[in-house]
Amino acid sequence: MPDDQRLATTATTDEWQLRVDLAAAFRLAALFNWHEAIANHFSAAVSPDGSKFLINPKWRHFGRIRASERLLLDANDPDTMNRPDAPDASAWSIHGRIHAKLPLARCALHVHSPYATAVAALQDPSIPPIEQNTARYYNRIAIDRNFGGIADDVAEGERIANAMGNHKRMMMGNHGVTVIGTSIAAAFDDLYYLERACQTLVLARSTGQPLNIMPHDLAETTARGWDAYVGADVAHFEELKRILDDTDPSYKH
Repeated sequence: MPDDQRLATTATTDEWQLRVDLAAAFRLAALFNWHEAIANHFSAAVSPDGSKFLINPKWRHFGRIRASERLLLDANDPDTMNRPDAPDASAWSIHGRIHAKLPLARCALHVHSPYATAVAALQDPSIPPIEQNTARYYNRIAIDRNFGGIADDVAEGERIANAMGNHKRMMMGNHGVTVIGTSIAAAFDDLYYLERACQTLVLARSTGQPLNIMPHDLAETTARGWDAYVGADVAHFEELKRILDDTDPSYKH
């Protein structure tokens, strides 16, 4: 097989696997109750510079999305919203700007999951290190306190991407949460633990007792332990996909 044909075949195979993994992420988000009606969006970059990316079609429930149904968009195409199959305006605003400005964002997950959104609604939406999962985000998460309304225009998407900066996660004040990663597995695992961390924080605050916040050195040591915990994200995501395979493998189609 000629080199150019081999490369094209590999690219096609790689894109299909991204489609399958992204569909799995949607189904799992619905299973975990992180979805919100037919809103919110997950995307995955397919080009080396990140500008071409897959995203969910307009107004489709997370629990029904299939691999073949991804939209393929170009963050640099000004006519995207004039397409007959144009994405939701907030999908284009947020994910289009993230993939245009942050080439390391191979995957971007934006949700209004219950516990992360509850924390984002607090005057102080930061996550203090009170146990292992919360400590994972110690000094490792962006805090955006400049909510500009429903992100249905490019200017708000631009602001969100700039606020994300070089962080992998962002608590979006008065809004929700966004996580980016070097792969779908990495981003999904991160979102899983972020929601769990926020759940623990909400439950701990609900007792009315003072939080037992770790001192700086212990919190930093714990966070570094998470940073070095390589490979678990892939294993976690693969196990979750096997659970989907046992119940409803239609996401692969």
